[in-house]
Amino acid sequence: MLGQVSEKERKKSKTRLLLAEKEAQIAALQKQVSGLTNQLATRKGKRRHHPLSPSSVTVKDYQTASRRQLITQERERMGRNASFTTRSVLKQMKDEDAPHPLAQRIVDMFKDPASHLDYLNGEQFAKDLIKLNHKVKQVLEREPRVAFLQSPAYIFGDIHGNLEDLHFFSDNIWRLGMTLTAGNFVFLGDYVDRGMSCLECVAYLLAMKLLLPHKVYLLRGNHETRDVNGWEEHYGERSFMYQCRQRFGDDLGYRIWEQTNQVFDRMPLAAVIDQDIFCVHGGIPRPIGAGQTRIQDILHVPKVAGINPPYEHEDEAYQQVASDCIWSDPASEDQEMHSVDPDSGFGESLRGGGAICFGNKAVTNFLSQQGYSYIMRAHEAHAEGVAVSKSARVFTVFSTSKDHNQGSHAMAGCILVDFEKLQVINRSPAYRNQYVHRRDSVSLATLTETEIQKRMRLGLVQPKPSDSD
Repeated sequence: MLGQVSEKERKKSKTRLLLAEKEAQIAALQKQVSGLTNQLATRKGKRRHHPLSPSSVTVKDYQTASRRQLITQERERMGRNASFTTRSVLKQMKDEDAPHPLAQRIVDMFKDPASHLDYLNGEQFAKDLIKLNHKVKQVLEREPRVAFLQSPAYIFGDIHGNLEDLHFFSDNIWRLGMTLTAGNFVFLGDYVDRGMSCLECVAYLLAMKLLLPHKVYLLRGNHETRDVNGWEEHYGERSFMYQCRQRFGDDLGYRIWEQTNQVFDRMPLAAVIDQDIFCVHGGIPRPIGAGQTRIQDILHVPKVAGINPPYEHEDEAYQQVASDCIWSDPASEDQEMHSVDPDSGFGESLRGGGAICFGNKAVTNFLSQQGYSYIMRAHEAHAEGVAVSKSARVFTVFSTSKDHNQGSHAMAGCILVDFEKLQVINRSPAYRNQYVHRRDSVSLATLTETEIQKRMRLGLVQPKPSDSD
């Protein structure tokens, strides 16, 4: 009897899983049909109605005290000089893009962090982080473990607390802000550790998720686990845990660290673009049984998952699925020849700790099973920003050029998926930023040693690189 009940529950769970995947696919296809309908109507010369935002955005530039040129935006309700009827219609429209005060404070900080040192080291920033974590947790709990979306979309790899490279992308990819930039933004995880600005980077990305929940997608990486981002002995002052405690004290710092990890527990593990491109931090998971696709396996991972370490409610098989998503790597040529299983296409990773690598056969099987063309992942440092492997079917995107021993000529990259075209975008090593400076920069000549030390603790001033770098 117990076996029958268990079998019945298993079938119900499988049915719910299939329905969840189909509903997500239907939603994605509906967006695609809407876009195609719009294109067809345009070609026929017909006009299609688009909902109007009742507020206009005025873009201005201004110069900061440190002579940096920044862009600011002001929203204003339209219709001041319109007729009474038009004003009444506009007044009834809901402005869904109105900025949230909490998120706006963090966005303002991100634009010019050097002018917000008191905020970044003060009680208000701590309170904002606590509130932000609570709000974004609720947003993520409504998302499936696999996000289905449409192009155009920008895909970013590891950030690792690197404010300088994140600013490069904001200055060039979404210069007018994500709200006014067409397309979606997919971040593949590893937002913290290694860099000196973990709190600033993760706060900004979570704020954008709060402001644009259907436009910004934050996937989970292996550094979004407590075992990794709490490893102070290994990362020292570059550990996320250390930076939380150093900034806010042991008690409040630990509270912010734990609450941020609770947000990480709820992040999706993968995304699918145009039902053709699979996005993940590490790589494809091993199958755990017959009768389910790998996408269904990922969708079945609990809504709240610690992974490393797991919660008591986490099933061992689905913990493996989640772990493979955030930890695995493409097999090297040597691994393909000597350690990859010729039947499954998987083998042991050089990382150890139970991590795996996936070879050509595993890639072929996965793409064939799902009907996809490409896998886009992060997790491995590459000096060229974006690397291609496995017969040009696997793209590794790395969006930080620092803190990974890649040398002073390393680039930070991203990929634009623009309907039927893939475009790699890299930051040149020669690109000059306006936010992070070397210790010997002449722009710091007017600052006191105390002010310089404050900036160094936030990652805004970096030591002069060694000659061997």
